[in-house]
Amino acid sequence: MKWSTKAWKASEAIYQSITELAFIEELMNGKLPEEKFQFYMLQDSHYLEHFGRALALIGGRAHDTQDMLAFVRFSEGAIVVESALHQFYTDPEQADQSTIEPACHHYIHYLKSTAATEQVEVAMAAVLPCFWIYKAVGDYIYQNQEASNNPYQKWIDTYAGEEFGVLVKQAIDICDKVAAECTPAQQAKMTEAFITASRMEKIFWEGAYDIRKW
Repeated sequence: MKWSTKAWKASEAIYQSITELAFIEELMNGKLPEEKFQFYMLQDSHYLEHFGRALALIGGRAHDTQDMLAFVRFSEGAIVVESALHQFYTDPEQADQSTIEPACHHYIHYLKSTAATEQVEVAMAAVLPCFWIYKAVGDYIYQNQEASNNPYQKWIDTYAGEEFGVLVKQAIDICDKVAAECTPAQQAKMTEAFITASRMEKIFWEGAYDIRKW
Protein backbone atom coordinates (compact mmCIF):
# COMPACT_ATOMS: atom_id res chain seq x y z
CA MET A 1 0.00 0.00 0.00
CA LYS A 2 1.32 3.42 -0.93
CA TRP A 3 2.22 5.82 1.86
CA SER A 4 -0.35 8.35 0.65
CA THR A 5 -3.15 5.79 0.92
CA LYS A 6 -2.19 4.98 4.50
CA ALA A 7 -1.80 8.68 5.41
CA TRP A 8 -5.23 9.56 4.00
CA LYS A 9 -6.86 6.68 5.87
CA ALA A 10 -5.17 7.80 9.08
CA SER A 11 -6.60 11.31 8.71
CA GLU A 12 -9.88 10.51 6.96
CA ALA A 13 -11.97 11.25 10.05
CA ILE A 14 -10.47 14.75 10.12
CA TYR A 15 -11.39 15.28 6.47
CA GLN A 16 -14.94 14.05 7.08
CA SER A 17 -15.30 16.46 10.00
CA ILE A 18 -14.09 19.29 7.74
CA THR A 19 -16.90 18.60 5.25
CA GLU A 20 -19.35 18.93 8.13
CA LEU A 21 -18.09 22.34 9.26
CA ALA A 22 -20.59 25.19 9.13
CA PHE A 23 -18.10 27.18 7.02
CA ILE A 24 -18.03 24.48 4.33
CA GLU A 25 -21.76 23.77 4.40
CA GLU A 26 -22.68 27.44 4.13
CA LEU A 27 -20.06 28.12 1.45
CA MET A 28 -21.47 25.18 -0.51
CA ASN A 29 -25.02 26.54 -0.43
CA GLY A 30 -23.95 30.15 -0.95
CA LYS A 31 -25.19 31.30 2.47
CA LEU A 32 -21.85 31.88 4.18
CA PRO A 33 -21.88 35.46 5.55
CA GLU A 34 -19.60 37.71 3.54
CA GLU A 35 -17.89 38.90 6.72
CA LYS A 36 -16.75 35.36 7.52
CA PHE A 37 -15.58 34.70 3.97
CA GLN A 38 -13.66 37.97 3.84
CA PHE A 39 -11.95 37.17 7.14
CA TYR A 40 -11.03 33.75 5.74
CA MET A 41 -9.67 35.22 2.49
CA LEU A 42 -7.55 37.81 4.31
CA GLN A 43 -6.07 35.13 6.55
CA ASP A 44 -5.55 32.84 3.57
CA SER A 45 -3.67 35.63 1.80
CA HIS A 46 -1.20 35.73 4.70
CA TYR A 47 -1.07 31.95 4.77
CA LEU A 48 -0.24 31.60 1.08
CA GLU A 49 2.70 33.98 1.35
CA HIS A 50 4.30 31.86 4.07
CA PHE A 51 3.16 28.58 2.51
CA GLY A 52 5.02 29.61 -0.63
CA ARG A 53 8.15 30.22 1.43
CA ALA A 54 7.85 26.81 3.05
CA LEU A 55 7.50 25.17 -0.36
CA ALA A 56 10.55 27.02 -1.68
CA LEU A 57 12.56 25.96 1.36
CA ILE A 58 11.55 22.33 0.88
CA GLY A 59 12.47 22.55 -2.79
CA GLY A 60 15.93 23.78 -1.87
CA ARG A 61 16.39 20.79 0.45
CA ALA A 62 15.01 18.16 -1.95
CA HIS A 63 17.44 15.37 -2.82
CA ASP A 64 16.19 14.99 -6.39
CA THR A 65 16.46 17.77 -8.98
CA GLN A 66 13.00 17.04 -10.40
CA ASP A 67 11.49 17.24 -6.92
CA MET A 68 13.30 20.53 -6.35
CA LEU A 69 11.86 21.97 -9.57
CA ALA A 70 8.39 20.66 -8.71
CA PHE A 71 8.37 22.40 -5.33
CA VAL A 72 9.57 25.63 -6.92
CA ARG A 73 6.59 25.39 -9.29
CA PHE A 74 4.30 24.65 -6.34
CA SER A 75 5.60 27.79 -4.65
CA GLU A 76 4.96 29.85 -7.77
CA GLY A 77 1.48 28.36 -8.03
CA ALA A 78 0.65 29.29 -4.45
CA ILE A 79 1.69 32.88 -5.06
CA VAL A 80 0.45 33.44 -8.63
CA VAL A 81 -2.57 31.22 -9.25
CA GLU A 82 -4.23 31.53 -5.86
CA SER A 83 -3.32 35.19 -5.50
CA ALA A 84 -5.46 35.83 -8.58
CA LEU A 85 -8.37 34.25 -6.73
CA HIS A 86 -7.75 36.51 -3.74
CA GLN A 87 -7.67 39.60 -5.92
CA PHE A 88 -11.10 38.61 -7.25
CA TYR A 89 -12.59 38.59 -3.75
CA THR A 90 -10.49 40.98 -1.68
CA ASP A 91 -8.78 44.34 -1.83
CA PRO A 92 -4.97 43.78 -1.83
CA GLU A 93 -4.50 46.93 0.25
CA GLN A 94 -6.91 45.57 2.84
CA ALA A 95 -4.90 42.35 2.98
CA ASP A 96 -1.68 44.29 3.55
CA GLN A 97 -3.25 46.10 6.49
CA SER A 98 -4.74 43.01 8.14
CA THR A 99 -3.21 41.06 11.03
CA ILE A 100 -2.21 37.41 11.06
CA GLU A 101 -4.67 35.88 13.51
CA PRO A 102 -4.12 32.80 15.77
CA ALA A 103 -5.15 29.92 13.48
CA CYS A 104 -3.12 31.24 10.56
CA HIS A 105 -0.17 32.11 12.79
CA HIS A 106 -0.07 28.61 14.28
CA TYR A 107 -0.33 26.88 10.91
CA ILE A 108 2.31 28.89 9.03
CA HIS A 109 4.84 28.61 11.84
CA TYR A 110 4.32 24.86 12.02
CA LEU A 111 4.93 24.51 8.28
CA LYS A 112 7.97 26.78 8.17
CA SER A 113 9.61 25.22 11.22
CA THR A 114 8.97 21.74 9.81
CA ALA A 115 10.33 22.77 6.41
CA ALA A 116 13.48 24.15 8.03
CA THR A 117 14.28 21.64 10.76
CA GLU A 118 12.67 18.27 10.03
CA GLN A 119 13.74 15.59 7.57
CA VAL A 120 12.76 16.90 4.12
CA GLU A 121 10.44 13.95 3.50
CA VAL A 122 8.52 14.87 6.67
CA ALA A 123 8.32 18.48 5.50
CA MET A 124 6.88 17.31 2.16
CA ALA A 125 4.22 15.35 4.02
CA ALA A 126 3.38 18.38 6.19
CA VAL A 127 2.52 20.61 3.20
CA LEU A 128 0.56 17.91 1.36
CA PRO A 129 -2.80 18.41 3.16
CA CYS A 130 -3.01 21.98 1.88
CA PHE A 131 -3.04 20.54 -1.62
CA TRP A 132 -4.97 17.35 -1.09
CA ILE A 133 -7.65 18.45 1.38
CA TYR A 134 -8.43 21.59 -0.62
CA LYS A 135 -8.88 19.49 -3.76
CA ALA A 136 -11.06 16.98 -1.91
CA VAL A 137 -13.16 19.74 -0.35
CA GLY A 138 -13.45 21.55 -3.68
CA ASP A 139 -14.64 18.34 -5.36
CA TYR A 140 -17.05 17.61 -2.50
CA ILE A 141 -18.64 21.06 -2.72
CA TYR A 142 -18.77 21.00 -6.52
CA GLN A 143 -20.50 17.63 -6.55
CA ASN A 144 -22.99 18.43 -3.78
CA GLN A 145 -23.82 22.11 -4.26
CA GLU A 146 -27.43 22.99 -4.97
CA ALA A 147 -27.36 26.77 -5.00
CA SER A 148 -27.34 28.66 -8.29
CA ASN A 149 -25.48 31.96 -8.61
CA ASN A 150 -23.29 31.04 -5.65
CA PRO A 151 -21.18 34.11 -4.79
CA TYR A 152 -18.32 31.76 -3.97
CA GLN A 153 -18.44 29.81 -7.25
CA LYS A 154 -15.04 31.03 -8.43
CA TRP A 155 -13.46 29.71 -5.22
CA ILE A 156 -15.23 26.38 -5.73
CA ASP A 157 -14.22 26.13 -9.38
CA THR A 158 -10.57 26.89 -8.57
CA TYR A 159 -10.13 24.04 -6.11
CA ALA A 160 -12.34 21.58 -7.98
CA GLY A 161 -10.60 22.42 -11.24
CA GLU A 162 -8.32 20.24 -13.34
CA GLU A 163 -5.36 22.63 -13.16
CA PHE A 164 -5.25 22.42 -9.38
CA GLY A 165 -5.84 18.67 -9.59
CA VAL A 166 -2.64 18.23 -11.61
CA LEU A 167 -0.59 19.97 -8.89
CA VAL A 168 -2.21 17.82 -6.20
CA LYS A 169 -1.38 14.58 -8.02
CA GLN A 170 2.22 15.70 -8.48
CA ALA A 171 2.55 16.48 -4.77
CA ILE A 172 1.06 13.11 -3.79
CA ASP A 173 3.30 11.23 -6.23
CA ILE A 174 6.44 12.94 -4.90
CA CYS A 175 5.51 12.04 -1.33
CA ASP A 176 4.92 8.43 -2.31
CA LYS A 177 8.25 8.29 -4.13
CA VAL A 178 10.29 9.67 -1.24
CA ALA A 179 8.35 7.61 1.32
CA ALA A 180 9.27 4.42 -0.54
CA GLU A 181 12.91 5.17 0.27
CA CYS A 182 12.24 5.83 3.96
CA THR A 183 12.27 3.46 6.91
CA PRO A 184 8.98 2.55 8.62
CA ALA A 185 9.88 4.93 11.44
CA GLN A 186 10.48 7.76 8.99
CA GLN A 187 7.22 7.00 7.21
CA ALA A 188 5.45 7.17 10.57
CA LYS A 189 6.86 10.67 11.10
CA MET A 190 5.62 11.64 7.66
CA THR A 191 2.15 10.40 8.55
CA GLU A 192 2.22 12.25 11.87
CA ALA A 193 3.08 15.49 10.04
CA PHE A 194 0.29 14.87 7.53
CA ILE A 195 -2.24 14.35 10.32
CA THR A 196 -1.07 17.44 12.22
CA ALA A 197 -1.37 19.65 9.14
CA SER A 198 -4.81 18.15 8.41
CA ARG A 199 -5.94 19.17 11.89
CA MET A 200 -4.65 22.68 11.25
CA GLU A 201 -6.66 22.86 8.03
CA LYS A 202 -9.76 22.23 10.11
CA ILE A 203 -8.74 24.76 12.75
CA PHE A 204 -8.13 27.36 10.01
CA TRP A 205 -11.72 27.05 8.72
CA GLU A 206 -13.14 26.98 12.23
CA GLY A 207 -11.20 30.12 13.09
CA ALA A 208 -12.54 31.84 9.97
CA TYR A 209 -16.14 30.97 10.76
CA ASP A 210 -15.77 32.21 14.34
CA ILE A 211 -13.72 35.24 13.17
CA ARG A 212 -11.24 34.20 15.82
CA LYS A 213 -8.79 36.98 16.69
CA TRP A 214 -6.07 37.54 19.27
